[in-house]
Amino acid sequence: MPDPRMSLRRELPVGSVGRLSSGWWAMWCVLATEGSLFAYLLFSYFYIGSQAHPPWIDGGPPKMHLAIPGTILLLAASGTAWWGERGIMQGRPGQLRLGLAATVLLGCIFLGLQAKEWHDKPFGLAKDSYSSLFYTVTGFHMVHVVIGLLMLVALLAWSFLGYFDQRRHSALSIGALYWHFVTAVWVAVFGSLYIGPHLGLFT
Repeated sequence: MPDPRMSLRRELPVGSVGRLSSGWWAMWCVLATEGSLFAYLLFSYFYIGSQAHPPWIDGGPPKMHLAIPGTILLLAASGTAWWGERGIMQGRPGQLRLGLAATVLLGCIFLGLQAKEWHDKPFGLAKDSYSSLFYTVTGFHMVHVVIGLLMLVALLAWSFLGYFDQRRHSALSIGALYWHFVTAVWVAVFGSLYIGPHLGLFT
């Protein structure tokens, strides 16, 4: 009969968990840096827009027939990521996998909508200051979405390999934190670049 003490010795150490994890604080440092980047970009948008002669946006405020569904999808993706994380904390790995898979799917659809909007724009990157800022801000956000999706795909693969359980899930929590940041940034971008002009800013 196997010695239970030997099986305990073969278990992997739990290590730091949640907010005690060094990776958790490292991710917050990354998010502070990236948040500053988007703050500068949005500041540039508002500053140059306030100095520009009307009309700031050629052709009027941007259409929101793709941006609104994209926003709903990204908010839903943040919800499914949270739901999946809660699942593994409660010992339900199937919920984790389903939540991560749904988050990846919704994130990919969001990217598709953004690519469609870029394709349909009547102006290019170098047309004027507004077009340059629009593509730069939304482009940087799309890059962050892609990075977040790569993280989620890796986490999904690890979940199928059984890397996470009720005690070992710090990597998952860190990845989910990054994804929530991506969603929060988009809300700020959506409010600035889409809703703001419809409220009469710079027009």
